[in-house]
Amino acid sequence: MRIVITGGAGFLGTRLARAILARDSLTDARGAARRVREIVLLDVAPSPGFGDPRVRGVAGDLADPAVIARAVTDGTDTVFHLAAVVSGQAEAEFDVGMRVNLDATRALLERCRKLAAPPKFVFTSSLAVFGGPLPDPVPDDAPLTPQASYGTQKAIGEFLVYDMTRKGFVDGRSLRLPTVTVRPGKPNKAASSFASGIIREPLSGSDAVCPVAPATRMWVTSPRAVIANILQGHDAPASAFAHTRSVNVPGMSVAVGDMVAALRRVAGDAVADRVLWQYDPAIDRIVSTWPSNFAPKLGPALGMKADTDFESIVRAYIADDLPAAGGQDPVP
Repeated sequence: MRIVITGGAGFLGTRLARAILARDSLTDARGAARRVREIVLLDVAPSPGFGDPRVRGVAGDLADPAVIARAVTDGTDTVFHLAAVVSGQAEAEFDVGMRVNLDATRALLERCRKLAAPPKFVFTSSLAVFGGPLPDPVPDDAPLTPQASYGTQKAIGEFLVYDMTRKGFVDGRSLRLPTVTVRPGKPNKAASSFASGIIREPLSGSDAVCPVAPATRMWVTSPRAVIANILQGHDAPASAFAHTRSVNVPGMSVAVGDMVAALRRVAGDAVADRVLWQYDPAIDRIVSTWPSNFAPKLGPALGMKADTDFESIVRAYIADDLPAAGGQDPVP
């Protein structure tokens, strides 16, 4: 199989590529398991080395059709579209968000439309497509009512994926991801960035600001779970979908205060006390529009699974990413 991953130089893109290489095969649009022949990592920045000849990078403007054409060539079997401008930046820089989150998505779909055989197209959407008054928990068929530019752009992308699937141009599936935590690396402009920072920074010996109240609840998933669920969504047969190609990916509902409490149980008081509670109305205004509890049915029916508890998410970050960041394992 020939696979293209947009956002391939990023955290989820590189982790997804490694997971695919470890599996060595994926299920194509015809339902056949096929060996991985090539993975192309498309991003604005150069991709890291993998030490595997099957992986190559393409760097350039994701909204430039010429750049897309260099990456998505004839013979491409699957496109994982992970690249996006994050929520806080999309709200603050409207034109940038529209160009990357919407224009690039359409350009990528248009390129797939021109291929000789329709590829699978996995679009990472977001729970931010929902907002306003919603039932608790949110069902799969809740109306899309985004309350910020990022959610609006993701919702439009979902409709494009569905319509191009309906027309037979791609075999699409849009996966509405929960907030992914704990992300390694530096904070970004996502409104949800603090959900990783309040775990990552204290474990590395630094203070972290939490801009929302302890009672604020979030729908979250771990990096391990989200990669497994993205691959599960990819491999699902077209027959498993009915009137929609959008999936609420399973997650867990947890209060921010309980996230810090889990950190305290794992790493102790000195680490957890590095979380500083400083309210930021701009961030709270965005986060408060996102639903915090779902009742997914299609996702679990496709084989997707949620994390069982937040303490396990903290321990997974320590095992997978803290040593690479130069930290010390605080677990006794």
